[in-house]
Amino acid sequence: DGYRNTNQVSDDYRYQDGSYDTPNDGYYRGGDEPAQDEDAQSDVTEGHDEDDEVYEGEYQGIPHPDDIKEKQKKRAPAVDDEYRDRADLMAERMEDEEQLAHQYENIIEECGHGRFQWTLFFVLGLALMADGVEVFVVGFVLPSAEKDMCLSSSNKGMLGLIVYLGMMVGAVLLGGLADKLGRKQCLIISLAINAAFAFLSSFVQGYGFFLFCRLISGLGIGGTLPIVFAYFSEFLSREKRGEHLSWLCMFWMIGGIYASAMAWSIIPHYGWGFSMGTKYHFHSWRVFVLVCALPCIASLVALKFMPESPRFLLEIGKHDEAWMILKQVHDTNMRAKGEPERVFTVSYIKTPKQVDEFIEIQSSTGTWYQRWLVRITTTLRQVWDNVLYCLTAQYRMNTLMLAVVWFTMALSYYGLIVWFPDMIRYFQDEAYESRVKIFDEEEVSHFTFNFTLENQIHRNGEYRNDKFIGMKFKEVRFEDSLFEDCYFEDVRSSETFFENCTIISTVFYNTDLYEHKFINCRLINSTFMKEKEGCHIDFEEDNDFLIYLVSFLGSLSVLPGNIISALLMDKVGRIKMIGGSMLISAVCCFFLFFGNSESAMIGWQCLFCGASIAAWNALDVITVELYPTDKRATAFGILNGLCKFGAILGNSIFSSFVGITKVVPILLASSALVGGGLLALRLPETREQVLM
Repeated sequence: DGYRNTNQVSDDYRYQDGSYDTPNDGYYRGGDEPAQDEDAQSDVTEGHDEDDEVYEGEYQGIPHPDDIKEKQKKRAPAVDDEYRDRADLMAERMEDEEQLAHQYENIIEECGHGRFQWTLFFVLGLALMADGVEVFVVGFVLPSAEKDMCLSSSNKGMLGLIVYLGMMVGAVLLGGLADKLGRKQCLIISLAINAAFAFLSSFVQGYGFFLFCRLISGLGIGGTLPIVFAYFSEFLSREKRGEHLSWLCMFWMIGGIYASAMAWSIIPHYGWGFSMGTKYHFHSWRVFVLVCALPCIASLVALKFMPESPRFLLEIGKHDEAWMILKQVHDTNMRAKGEPERVFTVSYIKTPKQVDEFIEIQSSTGTWYQRWLVRITTTLRQVWDNVLYCLTAQYRMNTLMLAVVWFTMALSYYGLIVWFPDMIRYFQDEAYESRVKIFDEEEVSHFTFNFTLENQIHRNGEYRNDKFIGMKFKEVRFEDSLFEDCYFEDVRSSETFFENCTIISTVFYNTDLYEHKFINCRLINSTFMKEKEGCHIDFEEDNDFLIYLVSFLGSLSVLPGNIISALLMDKVGRIKMIGGSMLISAVCCFFLFFGNSESAMIGWQCLFCGASIAAWNALDVITVELYPTDKRATAFGILNGLCKFGAILGNSIFSSFVGITKVVPILLASSALVGGGLLALRLPETREQVLM
């Protein structure tokens, strides 16, 4: 610039005939003539500053000493602020969050409650429906899957618990990630994992791979519950929040009804499917698993058209994106109400001060997996910090009390939900055994058995030159009997045993009468030829219709409780709803002492489920409202993960007492409900509270 200005001056002031000729452009150019020499001398250096001189080390990449000092001066105060004002920054952020909470409440009220919220309601409802379906899938397919996969009792028990284990991990992990990556993004990840592995599990043949697929499928669906409630609550005003979150809970009930109806319609048709050789079979229960993934897939597709939570975006400082979404909510609702001319009046929304430290890695730094490893570990560390934050002094007491309430509710509810069908099956077995036919000292010779023998005991019998062809033994026991010169061909058996029998010169061809079915028997000159291939386990003959009916009625029975809790949630309050519902459920447990028949157990199950659903709905609402936006899904995930742990314990403990005593399960469930209900009354009421 200095050189350019000097040349310009030389052109403007041309020296002609010993004098300066000034341009005739109408501008005043300077002082008197005698000062021309001095002015000319200064004009030569006009625009030239000593500070603009080129530092000789500049081209060698050596910074100027003055630049170093200036940078140190600028850097020193910033470092000091980082350590000195950390507490002040957090205090400022908390003050900003409080201002944002009240402003956001006013904005949501201005946006109104209408078409947008109802659309989101059904989209998230499908996700919640998928969660309800997942709980029932394994229980419905076990009677059929155990035959295809040759599952022992321990294998079946593990398959039933593995889903809850996956849901427990998924709730904590994905709930925590939702506070860092966003509600919509994490919900899409959660549903995608569930849909992919649920679909894959319907095709795998081996028990180990099927177990793994259901574990990962449960992990995916476990994240939906905390994310769905956090997501939907951030689009609701204070007056609508309790009621509409309770209406949303109805989709869990719809999921149970859907699973029961589909199981009833599909699984009994065992021929629905195909086979590829003798190793690969795709039977009707696998079709049922595929159908159960449809709500998850539908929610996943619809969620692509929904926006991110604006409350979350404001929390991470994305003001413009949040404003655009809130304007979209406002305009959608106003158009639906017939008021498209209504203008969104909000121009600026308070955003909290950002104090989180993020690590940004340049693309040229390290390898791709090193960059991803740093990002993942950083995110997981932030999630862990959120988990610890829920146990700080400000939230510790509320978190601990909620944890006890969630755990006691899950222990009793999920324990009894498994105990009811087991008790009904126990009553069925007792009634079946009471009809047993006993044959003593019968003698049969030269007779052909080609029909089914069921629920019989044969003692001290003698069978000579008899043929057992193309028949089935079901719950048949031979004790101290003689078989001589008999022939067994194409015989199938279930829970059939030979005890202390003598078997002489007898041929067994193409039967499933394996060695373990002969207890303390003497086999003399007897031959076993071409045993039936397949599983060597006797399976219980379950009454599939009754299992589906019990689950269907249990799911349907919560409908009145859902309606009542939705209508009274904002009138009665969350605390009274939880305490009252749990205490009423505890009273229902005592009536189980009088349940001595199948119909009585079904009736008490429906009453218990209907009474307890209000507590579940209120727990979901109060958990959302007690924590701030950046910790909401994390806290919900922790508590829901603890709930699934309670479900695992409840299933294991309660099922072990079936057929032994009813006292322990009933007393354990009722005492847990009373303790949790009384503790819930000490929680703070949140119905008048804005979302922080």
